[in-house]
Amino acid sequence: MTPRTLLSLYGREPRLPSLADAALVLIDYQNDYLTGPLALPDAAAAIAAAERVLMAARGKGTRIFHILQRGSAGGLFDRAGWGGAPIEQLAPVPGEAVIEKTRPSGFFETDLAARLGMAGTGVIFMGFMTHMCVSTTVRAALDYGFVSSLVTDACAARDLPGPNGVVAARSVHEAELAALGDRFAGLFTAAQILGEG
Repeated sequence: MTPRTLLSLYGREPRLPSLADAALVLIDYQNDYLTGPLALPDAAAAIAAAERVLMAARGKGTRIFHILQRGSAGGLFDRAGWGGAPIEQLAPVPGEAVIEKTRPSGFFETDLAARLGMAGTGVIFMGFMTHMCVSTTVRAALDYGFVSSLVTDACAARDLPGPNGVVAARSVHEAELAALGDRFAGLFTAAQILGEG
């Protein structure tokens, strides 16, 4: 029997979102994911995809929100240092909202939900890492009634230690996408979001 998502079983097949009508949320595109212990093997490709979506969203006047992790001084995601700064290609420009968080969820003790708007609002998410802050934020969005989409190739994960050995970054990424697509979000590539086929 061919597996089906819970969304499909309940007749709620995700619809391709419109950049002009949805909000775009970028999660933790920060320099600490480029080098060092948190370096993501697929970061470059994900950044390139994210940049394409971001540029298109700016052209359409989409509401754009940048979520950034705030770590401790001198540690990972130190917002006063290079590691905690936004990745250059995806840095916010004047007029785009910047929201700092201290936990994996972009909704935890922030005003993100209020700024996104009412239940039923379409939200397009993309960011780092697929299995951590992206997953936690997208899952939380369901509790607020938002209609979530995820740009799959604009996200990335890292190798993780598992109970039976190392789980490769790509496997972590793909497994988390499958879990999110089961109930929490529609899964689309950057090309699909941009109407490129």
